Amino acid sequence: MNTKPDLQPATVLKKHSMSIETSIEQLSSRLQALVQDTRVVLERAVHDYQDVVYSNSLGAEAMVLTDIICTYVPDIDMFTLDTGRLHDETLALLDRVERRYQRRIQVLYPQAEAVEQYVRDHGINGFYQGFNERQSCCNIRKIEPFKRGIAGRKAWVTGVRRGQSAERAQGEAISWDQRYDLWKVSPMLEWTEEDVWAYIRARNLPYNALHDKGFPSIGCAPCTRAVEPGADPRSGRWWWENPETRECGLQPRRVIPLKVEPRRAAASSA
Repeated sequence: MNTKPDLQPATVLKKHSMSIETSIEQLSSRLQALVQDTRVVLERAVHDYQDVVYSNSLGAEAMVLTDIICTYVPDIDMFTLDTGRLHDETLALLDRVERRYQRRIQVLYPQAEAVEQYVRDHGINGFYQGFNERQSCCNIRKIEPFKRGIAGRKAWVTGVRRGQSAERAQGEAISWDQRYDLWKVSPMLEWTEEDVWAYIRARNLPYNALHDKGFPSIGCAPCTRAVEPGADPRSGRWWWENPETRECGLQPRRVIPLKVEPRRAAASSA
């Protein structure tokens, strides 16, 4: 008897078994244009800053970015954060991504001593007690490991989109990140959620099985829940807090924009 567990639920396996991977050249004209613009921003970042790293969230947007980076801009390094409280489905996805692209993604963990001290002070689920307790947990489990991941780098890549929040709607393709003192590269700002999933389906990309269970945005298991269809995609993140505070702190509140016209940038660097 084969006792090896499936990495995907049956519904996803069925969906994927019926799908034939579409080459990027066969995508719709809109998706091809989005891929080209994303590629141009990434290539410009590598050209201008050389040492560029992608902080891979393993979300839906991350699957698109991972595919584009591995296909066109493999010089960009990748790391991801294991907070110690991730869903099993997220860890299973990491394994599938590494096997698909035959590329190891560096995994960074929080400092054990800091986690132990937090639990002694606040309890195992102390983040439910208040905003400060939750921010402290995020700082230990996400911000500090993230800072190690970008230490010494010239630029970091993020998969944020304008449609995710009012604050992210103000983002620029390339901006100076004052918090971390390096360039922030956001090549997917113009992608819609529909674009993301159209690309995932067309390219038959792996993705987190929780997306099929009502989880549009996925973080740590205790801080993420499913949402009703049509609800704000990020309303399932830190749902007990006010909407204005529902960020872990990785995304800086203020950036100095450097506007980039992707196709013009491509022409000037040719």
